[in-house]
This record gives sequence, C-alpha cells and structure tokens, in this order.
Amino acid sequence: MKKLKMGTPTTGVIIGLSFVAIAALVMVIGFWKTLVLAVLFGIGFFIGTVENKQEFIRDTANRIIPAKEAKVIDIKSEIARDQEERQEELQGDKPVKEEKSEDGE
Repeated sequence: MKKLKMGTPTTGVIIGLSFVAIAALVMVIGFWKTLVLAVLFGIGFFIGTVENKQEFIRDTANRIIPAKEAKVIDIKSEIARDQEERQEELQGDKPVKEEKSEDGE
C-alpha cells in the first residue's frame, strides 16, 4: 500500500472516517471509555513498533526532563581562591576593582 499524503482525497476520506468512528465510540460507550481505549491502543502500538524500548524511553525522558549538570562547590576552596586573587591584586600591578555599593554611591 502506498504511503498516504496529506491533501489527497483518499487521505481526506480515511481521516473523515476515523473521526466518524471516534464520534460513534463516544456516543455508544462514552467519553472516558473511548479515551481509555485510545490510550490502550497507543500502548499496544508502541509495544508493537518500537524496537529498542529502553533506549526510546530514555531518550524521550531526557528530551522532556534534561539532565542537570550539577557542579559541586567546595566553599572553603572558593573562599581561599578569592582571598588569593585579592592579595595578588593588592600586591601586583593590577588595579583594584572598585565595588559599588547597593545605594549607587
């Protein structure tokens, strides 16, 4: 069977019939049962078509919730490094950076 292309009359008929079938299911068995049926169909379609399910789920989860690159900071070493930089500024040829107060003075 050829792949269906959007905009062709055959595709229009198939999509139209699909919506009629969905509407008939909603009227006959109700909205929630139709929704459960659609979800179960989606799960079955997933199980039947995806070859590597673990990789697919991992990739999808990483796209939805990207991994944070956590950087552990050792506060003692950061303070020591900051103090060393300040001493180098005071002793070296570098001009001391002026820090503005919150008042804007």
